[in-house]
Amino acid sequence: MKLSGQTVLITGGASGIGLALTERFVQNGNRVIVIGRNADKLERLKIEYPSLTVYRCDLAVRDQFEDLIQRICDEHPDLNVIINNAGIQHNYSFIDPPSSSNRIAEEITVNLTSPIELLSRLIPLLMSHKEAAIVNVSSGLGLVPKKSAPVYCATKAGLHIFTKALRYQLENTNIKVFEIIPPIVDTDMTRGRGQNKISPDQLVVQFLAHYRRNRLVVPIGKVKLLLLIQRWWPTLADKILKNS
Repeated sequence: MKLSGQTVLITGGASGIGLALTERFVQNGNRVIVIGRNADKLERLKIEYPSLTVYRCDLAVRDQFEDLIQRICDEHPDLNVIINNAGIQHNYSFIDPPSSSNRIAEEITVNLTSPIELLSRLIPLLMSHKEAAIVNVSSGLGLVPKKSAPVYCATKAGLHIFTKALRYQLENTNIKVFEIIPPIVDTDMTRGRGQNKISPDQLVVQFLAHYRRNRLVVPIGKVKLLLLIQRWWPTLADKILKNS
């Protein structure tokens, strides 16, 4: 994929991994559309990068989602790259009630349902261009789960398998389907959790090295080792991540 001259939509693009992706794609000379639900973050981002187009949208709210799709179709017929990055993680136990049904629904919608629906509605736009790409950000926890975040792990596992199946469907089209599989990254979502985190910028550098060479599966950092362990010693992989 070319690193410049594209029109790129990034969900969750105002903080964390999404912000690092936004900054790098802008710096490389792309037209970037950022979706986020925090108006203050979007406003600050727009001030720093005036060329950005920003839309405030909570992907878990149906009316906002439908309005977003309509605006993208009407205002950005040149869209040819979609990066599904938005994600949330709630840690809770199903043993100690009550588990929050609202939090469960929000996690599933933001992490899994919305990226699938977003693509189902916008792939026709991507098909109209000579070169196009989908980038889904899953997680090492979608390969080997931890016990403290079962819903998050389930949604990322679902996104991982969806991405693989979608790649099969689109393999004879103009659309390349990438998957970023991160380890724990130093973001607001992971504050107070885990150790030895990589920075969002480190992730983006590794991703772009794969992206420009059309390497569709992008294991980041320690996920490369996790994949090896999972292949040859799956019980060890489970033991390592179970209580992480």
